[in-house]
Amino acid sequence: MRAAVYHRYGAPEVVQIEDIPTPEPKAGEVLIRVRATTVTAADWRVRSLSMPRGFGVFGRLAFGLFGPRKKVLGMAVAGEVAACGAGVASFAVKDRVLADCGAKMGAHAAFCVVKADGTLAKIPDGLSFEDSAALVFGGSTALHFLRNVGKVQPGERVLINGASGETGVAFVQLARHFGADVVGVCSAANAELVRGLGAERVVDYTQEDFALSDEKYDVIVDTVGNAGWVRSHGALKDNGRLLQVLAGLADMIKAPLVSRRTGRKALAGEAKPIAADLVFLADLAVKGEFIPVISQIFELEDIVEAHRLVDSGHKVGSVVVRL
Repeated sequence: MRAAVYHRYGAPEVVQIEDIPTPEPKAGEVLIRVRATTVTAADWRVRSLSMPRGFGVFGRLAFGLFGPRKKVLGMAVAGEVAACGAGVASFAVKDRVLADCGAKMGAHAAFCVVKADGTLAKIPDGLSFEDSAALVFGGSTALHFLRNVGKVQPGERVLINGASGETGVAFVQLARHFGADVVGVCSAANAELVRGLGAERVVDYTQEDFALSDEKYDVIVDTVGNAGWVRSHGALKDNGRLLQVLAGLADMIKAPLVSRRTGRKALAGEAKPIAADLVFLADLAVKGEFIPVISQIFELEDIVEAHRLVDSGHKVGSVVVRL
């Protein structure tokens, strides 16, 4: 099968298209014919080993000390079931499905294998493969932090730092869905998009620092990694929560200490999506209550260009790769 493969860490050019063996599903697994996937910030970090501060050594230990242990990147999958392993009864061949491969990765290929009882769900009628793939990474991350970590309530005031990125556009929409009043931080070029997704106000970070204003928030979401506790705590209300989607090791260690010392909380951690999250997001998308924002769609043969766009740090929403 055709796959985007990399044999060493580095710039986008380390990725190349090769023919590799097609995987076979074992008992309890499903083989998916990939129709669409995404290149995410997570793929960039694993490919380049550009880890958050303090995680460099852990990154090499996790992904390969001297070179990548898993040669095919990609976490988000949308496609069709091609085969089912023994004991799989919840899915059938030709079912349209979306999935999160997690740290196992492997989605940047014509076929990939996922566990039937893992983060796998059927795609509802009316949702394309491209839109389905664009839901997975940003949507599941935002859902986890807003619902499970921050426990956002109706009427709360939520600021999203990095509101136009892959996770940011999902945070804006889901925070609004949960009844929050949303303020987005992004460039002026993306302000109209962010307002259209549900933000009542947009802060242009090139002209204004939200942390220096007198406005206070119940929840601040940092998707960029430049609005940690030191910068953001003064903009939190009493009992406010800082959700550190992208945090260094020191920030994650300090988070519980900060929370105990003040009435405000610094919360960090890793999103762990489940199948029900994908069902929830797909249902919202079909109803028109969640828009999968796509920056650009590339063919597999052009995946290096997709990586370059992600590396630039200026993509809006998801970067989709079609197979």
